[in-house]
Amino acid sequence: MKKLLSCLMICILITTMFAACSSSNTDEIKIGINYELSGENATYGQGSVEGIELAIEEINAAGGINGKKIIPVKYDNQSTPSEATILANKLVSQDKVLAILGPATTGCFTSEIPVANKNKVPIATGSATGDNVTFAADGSVHEYVFRICFFDSFQGQVMANFAAENLSAKNAAIIMDSSSDYGKGLAENFVKTFTESGGNIVAQEAYVAGDTDFNAILTKIKALNSDVIYIPGYYNEAGLIIKQARNLGLNQPILGADGFDSPTLVDLAGASALNDVYFTNHYSSLDEDPMVLEFIKTFEARYGKKPDAFNALGYDLARFVADAIGRAEKLTGEAVKDALEATENFAGVTGTLSVDENHNPVKSIVVIGLKDGKQYSSVKIDP
Repeated sequence: MKKLLSCLMICILITTMFAACSSSNTDEIKIGINYELSGENATYGQGSVEGIELAIEEINAAGGINGKKIIPVKYDNQSTPSEATILANKLVSQDKVLAILGPATTGCFTSEIPVANKNKVPIATGSATGDNVTFAADGSVHEYVFRICFFDSFQGQVMANFAAENLSAKNAAIIMDSSSDYGKGLAENFVKTFTESGGNIVAQEAYVAGDTDFNAILTKIKALNSDVIYIPGYYNEAGLIIKQARNLGLNQPILGADGFDSPTLVDLAGASALNDVYFTNHYSSLDEDPMVLEFIKTFEARYGKKPDAFNALGYDLARFVADAIGRAEKLTGEAVKDALEATENFAGVTGTLSVDENHNPVKSIVVIGLKDGKQYSSVKIDP
């Protein structure tokens, strides 16, 4: 009888332990964070993750997602696509996450797409702007891939129209990052839109990531008297190009895209060189929307600095995915994917968006103007 009682007690104890573990697991939702926290694109990844972590803290403080706490599982892909793929596999197979946020850049983000589709785990990015990110080679839409940022062709079109209409430019020179799909896509769409509006491309020069001396290119462009210079590339080289251009007396407006949005741009170019500089972006700190003002206030209290677009996109991305998880019929990758597809009028600090049939957002874009390295103007353009 004692043995029977002992066995019964052990069984009850084991059952209680499993029940506790099961209860604990059902009270949590794991979300992967796969970002460039080191390497050449670390500023984008770090900024995005700051926004993501702030959003998760707020969601958890407000009760989580339908009472379930978000558990972020964060890894550094070192700004390399191969590492991003390895980490995506780890997040899915070992960490058992429900969805993955990031990476920030097109190359790293697209590298994890096969992992997402194979395992039916939704992935979403706030800043991978390559035109074909959500499309497979056969033109079909990747079932488990989403983003909340506009894509490169839209940026190129908007900046070309801004140059022609707002700056009255007739002649444009382009200095393109030919080592990235980002730079090539932006340049291609700027050229197409600018020439269709009657403008002329007087020069199209190229560099590769890591270049530091642009004087030869800029000297050629100086002789051509272009009205504007368009630099489709990242802040790393853009800051140096702008500095060297101003030193050579090239004082015409310089245009760019969201790759300009980094505090390092000012460090590289110098504040005095960053006048008459304009770039397309997802968000402006000059926005007077109450939601934006509250975000800026909260972010400054948390991090001791003003948020940039990557901070804002990360913040919106976490809330966008959390919103879909909250609406999903059950906590499976397929159900969350269905909820993401059904998103309409999601209100974020980077604007209100709905997800279209290609898993891209329908939302506005802004063109930001710099004065002495600081944002001083913002023009919102609807899609």
